[in-house]
Amino acid sequence: MIPQIAFYLPLIVLAMLFLASAIKVLREYERGVVFTLGRFTGVKGPGLILLVPMVQQMVRTDLRVVVFDVPPQDVISHDNVSVRVNAVIYFRIIDPEKAIIQVEDFLGATSQLAQTTLRSVLGKHELDTMLAERDRLNNDIQEILDARTDPWGIKVANVEIKDVDINETMVRAIARQAEAERERRAKVINAEGEQQAAAKLLEAAEILSKRPEAMQLRYLSSLNVIAAEKNSTIVFPFPIEFGHFLKNAAGKADES
Repeated sequence: MIPQIAFYLPLIVLAMLFLASAIKVLREYERGVVFTLGRFTGVKGPGLILLVPMVQQMVRTDLRVVVFDVPPQDVISHDNVSVRVNAVIYFRIIDPEKAIIQVEDFLGATSQLAQTTLRSVLGKHELDTMLAERDRLNNDIQEILDARTDPWGIKVANVEIKDVDINETMVRAIARQAEAERERRAKVINAEGEQQAAAKLLEAAEILSKRPEAMQLRYLSSLNVIAAEKNSTIVFPFPIEFGHFLKNAAGKADES
C-alpha cells in the first residue's frame, strides 16, 4: 500500500500545481489581463477565472483609487522666488489593458509626470498666485495630468497642492508687504470718509444758505449743545444775519 502511495504522490503534487495555476479568484476591485502565448486575449474578472497552464498568463490590476504623494519639488516662480512645493494626486485605472500594455510601470510613470507637471505649471505663476489661487492651479495640473495619462488607461481624479515652503527672508518680506497693504487700505478708507463728509457738509451748507431761518435754527441748536457740555467758558458766535440787520438799520438812519 505504501509503495503505491509513493508512486502516486508525484502525480498528486503535479495535479495540485496544475489546479493552482489554472484557477484564479479575483476580488470585486480587481481585473485580470490575460495573455495567451504572449498575445493579449482579454480582461477578465471579478470572480473565478480558469486559465490554461503554461499557455495563458494573467496580470492582476487594482481598480481602486491610488493616493500618491508627490515628493517636494524645488520651483522657481515667475517672479524669481525659490519655493518648495509638494502635492498629493488621486488616480485610478479605468482601462486595465492600456495600463499593462502601453506603459511598463504606470505608477512610476505617473509619479514622474506629476513631478515635471507640477514644476512646469507653478513656474509660470508668481508667488502671490501660488498662495492665493491654489484651487485654480490644482485644476490646471489635474487637467494636464489627466490628458497625458489617458493613453495609459489612467484617470486622474484630483490634485491637491499641500504645502508651499518659503525661506525666512521671503516670509519677512511678505509680512512687510502685507503690513504696507493694510496701511494703504486704511489711508484710502480714511480719505474716502473725508471726501464723503466734505460732500455732505457742502450739501448741508447749500440747503442752509437757501433758508435763513434754517440757519437760525441751526445756530440755536449749536448753542443748546454747547450749554449741555457745562464748560466754564462759552464763546457765542456772532450771527451773520444779525450783522446784516444792524447794517441795514444804520443805513436807514443815515437816510433819515
